[in-house]
Amino acid sequence: MVIEALNTLVAEERLGALATMVEGPEIGAKAVIDYDDGFVAGELPADVADDVLADARSLMEEEQNRTLQYGDRAVFIETVAPPPHLVVFGAVHIAQPLSTMAKQLGFHVTVSDARGAFTTQERFPDADRVLVGWPDDLKDEIDLDRRTYVVLLSHDARFEDPVLPWVLASSVKYIGAMGSRKTSAARVERLLGEGYSDADVARIHGPVGLDIGAETPSETAISILAEIIQVRYGSGTGDSLRGTRSPIHPRRSES
Repeated sequence: MVIEALNTLVAEERLGALATMVEGPEIGAKAVIDYDDGFVAGELPADVADDVLADARSLMEEEQNRTLQYGDRAVFIETVAPPPHLVVFGAVHIAQPLSTMAKQLGFHVTVSDARGAFTTQERFPDADRVLVGWPDDLKDEIDLDRRTYVVLLSHDARFEDPVLPWVLASSVKYIGAMGSRKTSAARVERLLGEGYSDADVARIHGPVGLDIGAETPSETAISILAEIIQVRYGSGTGDSLRGTRSPIHPRRSES
């Protein structure tokens, strides 16, 4: 049952985890957890099950693995995560290296633009889907969930105006919007004036990317992906590792 449940998580690309008792009287006991549905196979002791479920969901959100202590018991929680989804609105030059690099990082990549001449599989050979159309016409074709990362590269209000309300109403994990500091400030002012809260507006990373002094489209793509990685795992400062004392790689297991 445990193996079958794990295979189902993978096949259906659902977010989940495998919890294994590694210390305590029930050592070796296993349970499969679906983020939405809770325990779906196996069994853990009833007096720790609720705590393990809560901790597992927190770890799943950051795609982390941990060994956690519960009194005289220890449970190793291993996240089973489907590929993240990057949605790029705007088939501009930056979108080309961005889609290629994201694919190399294991993302499922969708590129969208209303301009058919720019939005072609030839220009985006590494994208899983290349969609031609205005955002309002594509809402039924693009799923925006908590595994989705959205980057808005078009400055055209015909793209931005329908895209931002759409993504802000969703559970996407990341929203990045290209533009200068002046453009980003104007965007914030406009959205606040439309009734969005400070928390809503704070979800938008604009100007998009980390400050690495990027100049070329490829360098800008690296800057954007670096910020996405930081948000994906919920760790990292974006500062140079030189001179820091924190671990270079996040610990995947701790007791």
